[in-house]
Amino acid sequence: MDDEHWAMSEATEVAQTVRPDAQVIGADNYIKALEAARKERIDIALLDIEMPGMSGIELAKRLKEIHPDINIIFVTAYSEYALEAFSVYAAGYLLKPLKKEALEEALHNLRNPVSYQSGKLQIQCFGKFEVFYNGEPVQFNRSKAKEIFAYLVDLRGASANTGELCAVLWEDSKEIEKNRHYLRNLIGDIKKALRKCHAEDVFLCNRNQFAIDTNKVECDYYRFLKQDVSAVNSYRGEYMKQYSWAEFCVKPLE
Repeated sequence: MDDEHWAMSEATEVAQTVRPDAQVIGADNYIKALEAARKERIDIALLDIEMPGMSGIELAKRLKEIHPDINIIFVTAYSEYALEAFSVYAAGYLLKPLKKEALEEALHNLRNPVSYQSGKLQIQCFGKFEVFYNGEPVQFNRSKAKEIFAYLVDLRGASANTGELCAVLWEDSKEIEKNRHYLRNLIGDIKKALRKCHAEDVFLCNRNQFAIDTNKVECDYYRFLKQDVSAVNSYRGEYMKQYSWAEFCVKPLE
C-alpha cells in the first residue's frame, strides 16, 4: 500500500528483487488487496499501517479471514503502532524506507513459513476450504464437486462410497436415483478439474469407492495433525467453514 513516503511500486520492486521467483501482486488500495486475496493464494502481505479507507490493522484482519495462515509484514513510517501490529500476529514490522536487507530478514523469520511444494496440490482447510496448484486456484465447474473433494480430504485417505457421498450432499433427500446420477457428473467434474493441473492421480476411484491420495497433496490440516508448528499456529478455530458437515470435525483439532 502506498502513501506520501512509500509508493506501492517501490515496495513491489524491493519484493521482486529479494524474491525474483515469487509472484508479486501490487495493490494500491484495500479493495484491490481483498479482491486479489479472494482470487489468489497469498502467502505474504506487505501492508502499511495508515491507508485511506481502511487501516492496515483492519486489512490484516480481513486478509486473515480469507487466508488464516497468511504472513503479515507491516512496512510503515510509524514506530508507535508496533504493539498493535503484533496483536494481529504480524510476522514483521519494518520501518520505511523499505530496505532489501530488512525484508530478507523478515522473510527468513516468518510466523508461518511458506513450505508448499511446487507440483503438488495445495489444500487449505482452515478457514474456508480452497484448493490451489502452483499458487493458482483450482476451478471446479460445480460447487458440489468441490464439496465432495473437501469431504474426501477430511477423510484423510479413507474411502467413501456413492451412498455416503449422496448422504453428505443431499442428507434426507428421497430422490436416490436422481442424486446418484448427478453424483456421477460431479465425479467427472473433479477429474476434469484435476486433469487441468496434471493432478488427476490425487483422486482415487475404484468402482464405488472414492478417496484422496494424501501423499500427493500439501495440506494445512494434515500438517497440523503431524504437529507442524506453522500449521498449528495457523488454526484459528475454523475448519472448512462453508460446509455444515465440517462443524462436527472441529473438536478433534482442538
